Amino acid sequence: MIPEPGVVPTAFAEPVARVRSRWTAAVVLANVGVFAAWLGPIQVILAKQSEAVAPGNKEFVFGLVTGVGAAVSVVANPVAGAISDRTMSRFGRRVPWVLAGAVGGAVGLLVLSGVASVAWMLVGWCLVQLFGNTLLAAITAAVPDRVPTLQRGTVGGWVALSQVLGALVGTGLATYFGGIGAGYVACAVFLLLSVLPYLLRSGDERLSSRPPLVVRDFVRGFWISPRRHADFGWGWLTRFLFNVGNALGTLYLFYYLQDEVRVDEPDTAVLILTAIYSVCVLITSITFGTWSDRIARRKVFVTGSGVVMASAGVVLAFWPTWPGAVLGAIILGAGFGVYLSVDFALLTQILPNPRDRAKDLGVINIANSLPQVFAPALAAPIVKHLGGYPVLYLLAATVTLLAGLLVRQIKTVN
Repeated sequence: MIPEPGVVPTAFAEPVARVRSRWTAAVVLANVGVFAAWLGPIQVILAKQSEAVAPGNKEFVFGLVTGVGAAVSVVANPVAGAISDRTMSRFGRRVPWVLAGAVGGAVGLLVLSGVASVAWMLVGWCLVQLFGNTLLAAITAAVPDRVPTLQRGTVGGWVALSQVLGALVGTGLATYFGGIGAGYVACAVFLLLSVLPYLLRSGDERLSSRPPLVVRDFVRGFWISPRRHADFGWGWLTRFLFNVGNALGTLYLFYYLQDEVRVDEPDTAVLILTAIYSVCVLITSITFGTWSDRIARRKVFVTGSGVVMASAGVVLAFWPTWPGAVLGAIILGAGFGVYLSVDFALLTQILPNPRDRAKDLGVINIANSLPQVFAPALAAPIVKHLGGYPVLYLLAATVTLLAGLLVRQIKTVN
């Protein structure tokens, strides 16, 4: 059925009805599942597995696996988003891809659970990234699909928690179950369970019609001109820089605690820091996300979060002790909570076209994934040859501060 001229199909309409808390909880839980599947391995299991496979070259192997996986995610997220935008399932546009992403991601984790070679680590981690990004593209687009603009700071605050809670859950599962194989299996099971509430109560609108697929136009659609859509371009750049800073600061946390701070049990230390960081994100993401809705301002909060997060890098650079690491986690969590909630709401307000929400958010998500490709290439030589962890964390602080300042270039959002 082709809509009448001037009539906006329901799936493309700007939402006006506020979503209920149980819908938000289902979206958050699905996000927690995919981030647990990523961050549990990245923060503990992959690091331990890299050390077991290549004891003398653990940094290179870890960087290789995470970097190649991130390269997969750069492509997977926008492509999966574009496909979900065009999906005409009777269950809606997003539900089929949430389910497929959870199943495929669990398969990738199970592959990782039984391997002892770099090649198979690459295969397993690429599967996790491919299908995890398929899930994330669909579930992220559900927010602008269903949530009105003046509720997005609040909902964004709760969704922001999913990344932190995912890190906490994934790290907790990896630590509790101990072994490399058991940790992967636990993350896989949790991923599958996490999407069930959303699958049962998504409220996903069906797409009544779609234009014919023209491959050339489909491919061209992934380029969004920063000249024509300047605010989208600045939003992409600032998110990219924020994530470069975050990746530089967190990628080698396990090794930083083990080799620089010299704690006795680095995996337990990562869990403790993640818990502290999570509490701080919990407090600031909900508080400041709701505040930004109330006063209808976004940029001032994002700029402030950049300043706060940069100061955490300075603490980690100059105070490589356990108390310094705890203070750094507190500061970083406070700043990152504000950033995640408010910047997400800001980005949903500068999307070029409601017909392409998942695809455009997928392009934004390249700014989340691409730093995971660059960060290992930058971090490994810095840690081993160019000044070590102090230089690494000062670089992270500088990039994050720059990101916070450049968000002021966005003009159509206050």
